[in-house]
Amino acid sequence: MHFIGLAILFAALVFGPSLWTRWTMARHADDRPDFPGTGGELARHLLDESGLREVRVEETDRGDHYDPQDKAIRLSRDNMNGRSLTAVTVATHEVGHALQDRDEYGPLRARADMVKWAGGMQRIGSAILFGSFFLGAVTQSPAVGLLVAGAGIATMASAVLVHLITLPVEFDASFNRAMPILDRGGYLPRGDIPAARSILRAAAMTYVAGSLASLFNLVRWIRYLR
Repeated sequence: MHFIGLAILFAALVFGPSLWTRWTMARHADDRPDFPGTGGELARHLLDESGLREVRVEETDRGDHYDPQDKAIRLSRDNMNGRSLTAVTVATHEVGHALQDRDEYGPLRARADMVKWAGGMQRIGSAILFGSFFLGAVTQSPAVGLLVAGAGIATMASAVLVHLITLPVEFDASFNRAMPILDRGGYLPRGDIPAARSILRAAAMTYVAGSLASLFNLVRWIRYLR
């Protein structure tokens, strides 16, 4: 019963934020005829107003994001072409990342650097972890296996570090940049501001779930090796 309770708690912590994010985004995804433009059009306008005409706005099927290397905001079809509250809020959030890049915001640059090598490090870490069991059996030395396993765990921890850096980046883009634009710029009716804040909070919760999942995976390996 204790294990079942922990499993339910873990599922709620990891999957709950993701489900809440989807529900919040879908709740405000209906087109609003009173909005003067689409999410993509608002992103283009805000970029031009900020002197970032070189930053492109493109449609993607890989999720809404800002690419600091290509200098491009990429929006899903619904958020690119839709006139919903979700579309314009998400688009403004991605503009927030472009503003971070313009301002040389340190955590954004640190995340970009870490993402480049974290994926490869995780794959290497997984291979080292599995190889450590074989090496320990061949050498008949548990210390050797544990040493290699420790190295593998250290590389897998890169996922946790990426998520920890991602969280302040996302909250800064949402609440220090996007929210002031929407709140003071007159781009939304006053009555929509609380809902826009919820959408921005929901977007950040996706990374909270990712952080918890990565941390759980790391702890699971450590417990297994004890």
